Amino acid sequence: MYYGMDRVAYGYGIDPMYILTLIMAVVCMIASARVSSVYKKYNRIRSMSGFTGAQAAVEILRRNGITDVAVQHVSGQLTDHYDPRNKVVNLSDATFSSPSVAAIGVAAHECGHVLQHHTGYVPLQIRTAIVPVANIGSKAGIPIIIAGMIFSYSPLITIGIWVFSLAVAFQVITLPVEFNASRRALAMLGEYGILSEEEITPTRKVLSAAAMTYVASAASAVIQLLRLIMLNNRRD
Repeated sequence: MYYGMDRVAYGYGIDPMYILTLIMAVVCMIASARVSSVYKKYNRIRSMSGFTGAQAAVEILRRNGITDVAVQHVSGQLTDHYDPRNKVVNLSDATFSSPSVAAIGVAAHECGHVLQHHTGYVPLQIRTAIVPVANIGSKAGIPIIIAGMIFSYSPLITIGIWVFSLAVAFQVITLPVEFNASRRALAMLGEYGILSEEEITPTRKVLSAAAMTYVASAASAVIQLLRLIMLNNRRD
């Protein structure tokens, strides 16, 4: 069997893991397209409170007594994120100045990460701790595996798989972090009166669509890791 092609398994037929990997790649693209579509849909609905994304973020931080985190604008489309190192909630073009329920939901979600950081939420601490090695795994794992294949050196392939698994671990631990941030966001938006009960429903749809992109990415990464392990075992 020619390992480099990795399309043929056990002599004949198509490798089912290869097909599954392709399917997951398509699912990831669909999930990404859906979050953009859902956000665009609910970004047209203005909140009754009139809060912009930035104002909602500031209000949530104020309500929780957090005074050392800044809220600032960052360029890009849906590039919103919380930077725990610099303690900054970065809100994108579509979120910062928009008074829509979608923008407020995304801003609140990022504040959910702030609350996680403030309260020492364990999954977030783990994710933050493995960021450096996860970055190495995502950049170096596959090249190491390819090098091992070129030189037909199995130990190098095994090292590459272990390195790549660090990136996969990051994807997996991201799931509880993101789901928890969304739960916190929805609870705070309702409790603080930033969104009405009727507005919470579309906001939940936006955050759920965003969460599915993380689920798809994590599943795709796990499948790719399993496939690499199986191919290496067959090679041995």
